[in-house]
Amino acid sequence: MDFTVALAQIKPKLGCLADNLAIAEAAIEKGIAQGAQLIVFPELALTGYFLKDLVPDVALTLDAPEIERLKLLSRRISIAIGLVEVTPDYRFFNTALYLEDGEIRHVHRKVYLPTYGLFDEQRYLARGEHFRAFDSRFGRIGILICEDMWHLSAPYILAMDGATSIICLSSSPGRGLSDAEGLGSAGAWQRLTSTTAMFLNCRVFYCNRVGYEDGINFWGGSEVITPSGEVAVRGAILEEDFVLAKVDEGALRRERIFSPMMRDENMMLTVKELRRIERERG
Repeated sequence: MDFTVALAQIKPKLGCLADNLAIAEAAIEKGIAQGAQLIVFPELALTGYFLKDLVPDVALTLDAPEIERLKLLSRRISIAIGLVEVTPDYRFFNTALYLEDGEIRHVHRKVYLPTYGLFDEQRYLARGEHFRAFDSRFGRIGILICEDMWHLSAPYILAMDGATSIICLSSSPGRGLSDAEGLGSAGAWQRLTSTTAMFLNCRVFYCNRVGYEDGINFWGGSEVITPSGEVAVRGAILEEDFVLAKVDEGALRRERIFSPMMRDENMMLTVKELRRIERERG
C-alpha cells in the first residue's frame, strides 16, 4: 500500500521525560494533521542521549503511563520512538518501540552499543540480543538503532526476515569535515543508508535528532531512501525539521523486478560459510 511517513527531527531535552513527551505529542498531532500514517522519532527521543548516571531516573517500563499515552495516540497514527527501557530484573536498554492500533507491535533493544570516541553506552546500558522483522500496516518492517546500522549483518538479517522497510532511529553527533566541506558524519550516513537500501531492495527511513548536549551537536539530516538507493526527501542539517514523504509501493515492486537482489540471495550459503568460519576460529 502507498502511505505517507513523517520524520520528526526534534531536539529532545536531556533527562526531561515530561517535556519530551509533550514535544513528541505535538509532532504526532502535526503528522496526523498533515496526513501521515506513520511517524518516526530519533533514538532516545523521550530522554536525550548523553544520560550517563541519569539512565535509571528516566527509564520506563513498557506499561508506564507515558507508554500508555503513546499507545492511545497510535490508534490514529503508527509510531516508532526511542526511550530508555527498564526490565523487571533492573536492566536498562536503549529501546525503540513500534506502536500501532493501540498496541506495542515491536520492541527493539539496541544490540551494538558504541564505546569508542565520545561514546560510552555499554557502561550504562545492557545489550539487546535480537534482530527481528515484524508485520505492520505497511508490510514487513525492521528497526535498527544508530550503531546497529553500521554492522552489515543487522540490516541483512532484517531483510532476510522479510523486511521491505528498515527504520533507523539515530542520535548521531556531527563530526569531521568531508572533502565537500560538509559534515563527515552526515556524508558517511548518507552513503550508508543509500547503499543499504540499494543492496537489500528495501526502503530506509532514517530519523536523526538535532540540538546540543554537553557541547556536542547532533546534525539531523533525516531522510527517506527509496529501494533504488535514491533520496526521496532529506531534512535540514543542524536544525529542527519535520519531513514528510509519500511512499510508493510501486517503486518497491519495480526495483525488485529490475534488480532482484533479494530473490537471488543464497541465505543457506551464507549460513554454511559463517558456520565454517566459526569452526575454524574455534
